[in-house]
Order: sequence, then C-alpha cells, then structure tokens
Amino acid sequence: MNVVMLSGGVGGARLARGMARAPGIDLTVIVNVGDDDTDYGLAVSPDIDTVMYTVAGVESEAGWGLAYDSFAVMARLEEFGVDTAMRIGDRDLAGKLFRTMELYRGVPLSEIVGRMAEAIGLEATILPASDDSVRTEISTPDDEWLSFREYFVRRAHEDDVIDIRFAGANLAVPAPGVLEAIANADAVIIGPSNPPLSIWPILAIPGISSAIVDRPRVVGVSPLIGGKALKGPADRVLLSLGLPPGNEGVLAAYDGVVNELVIDQQDATDRGALTALGARVHVRNTRLATMESSVSFAEWLIEIL
Repeated sequence: MNVVMLSGGVGGARLARGMARAPGIDLTVIVNVGDDDTDYGLAVSPDIDTVMYTVAGVESEAGWGLAYDSFAVMARLEEFGVDTAMRIGDRDLAGKLFRTMELYRGVPLSEIVGRMAEAIGLEATILPASDDSVRTEISTPDDEWLSFREYFVRRAHEDDVIDIRFAGANLAVPAPGVLEAIANADAVIIGPSNPPLSIWPILAIPGISSAIVDRPRVVGVSPLIGGKALKGPADRVLLSLGLPPGNEGVLAAYDGVVNELVIDQQDATDRGALTALGARVHVRNTRLATMESSVSFAEWLIEIL
C-alpha cells in the first residue's frame, strides 16, 4: 500500500515512525518547511530533522534533536556572549552545517534531505513540502507579526494567534516527488500535528491541497486528547483563530480536505457531532509517546484503510 503522510512537529513525527515500521507500507512523508529559519548563520529545518531523527529512532527524549547529544559548541558560544536560546546539540549541529554548505552550493533542499535520510538509514521517503522558501508568520493581539521561531521558541507560544500567513507560499512549487507521491497514494494521512501551524503551510503551496482532495481516503489524526493538546498550543491556536473548540475545530481546520478523522478515546463523545458534520470518525488511543504505541497505532490505522 502506498501511503502519504503530512507531518510537522513531534506528534506527526511519532506517527511517521510507526507508519515506517508497519508491514506492507511504502511510506512517503511530506514535511512542513514553514518553520525553517536561520540560527547561528545556519539553515535549520526543525520539522524535517524531527521527522528524520524520530523515524530513525535517534531522537532525544524532548522529541527534537538527537539523543545523548552534547552541547560543547553552545557552551563555547555562551562564553562569547552569544544568546543560545535556540539550543542545538553538537551532532545535530553537524547536520545543519552540512545542510547549509549544500544549500550554499545551490543543491535543492529535497536532495539534501534525501542524502541525510540515507545517511541515517531511513527506508521511508522524506520530502520537504517545497524546495522554495515558505515562512510561517504569526500575528498577535499587539498587531505584531512574528516569525514562527520567535513566536514558538523565544516567546514559548504564549501569544494568542490572531492570524497566520505563509510568506512565499504563493510563489512556491511542490518539491520534486511530492505531487507524484500524492497521485499514487492509496491513502493520505495527516498526522497529529498542529493544523494551522504545521499542516496549513503545506496545504498553502499551490497544487498540494488540490492533489490531496482528489484522493479517495484522506484521514486526519487529531492532535487533541480530552479536547486539549498534550504538547504545544494546538487547541489554543484553533480557538484564537475563531475555529470551534476541540475536535470540531480540528475538523473545521481541514474543511474540504479530510473525509475521515481519528480522535482519541477520551473524546469518544464527540463522535456523534463530528459525524453529523459529514466526517467518518474513528476512535482509538492516540497517545504515541513510545515506539510500541506508535507501531500499534499505525498497524491499526492500516487495517481500517
């Protein structure tokens, strides 16, 4: 079975690691690039790295960065008075150096990601949504537009999100292989990622949303448990953007894109209302913190496809 996943953040990465280990699956993961940025003069792609590290099983306990990494470079930078709020481990830094060097040479991001994925032994195909610059920007109640990194990391996603824009998305094109993977997919799965912050930047790239809508099975996995996000501000962002609370907000965020939604067993009472809105609803334990839970969920998901 050919399966395409849309992913961003830790939740999407954790489902991707389960899907990559499910038998009989040819998996392609299309990853958000809206939070790509520059730290310490280096090109960083947080969601891409999180997916690669998590699928490979080498991610840190925090869900981002590499397990058992050291921070000697950060310590040295602090001695120079450098603000190291954006913490990057030493081995993780090597990957970012490689990405920056290759981008400087004019190598497309998708080719770089393919080489990095091969180097850590991934069999699943990891594709950036685009090789072009697409940058998520957040509007706050102070009428201030923030970069994603400023909003999410430096300000710890405490601001209300009044509006979101994706700078450059209208001029971007899908990375090589993205539209082909979607066209050949037996099913498209949207991971338990923050819909506005992690998935909308992918859908904003011309051609991707329309290609997905043409697929007969498009299954979204809600990032909410008990109506709240386990990590991150997904529930608050949906509300501050004027969408309904809880899983109705998730469904509204994917209006016209998904035709099925998986919700956590704690939210089983939402099933009737969501079904009335036209979605086919599945209920399952959606906690994917461990490798075992990710694989178990993925195997169940494949069974219902």
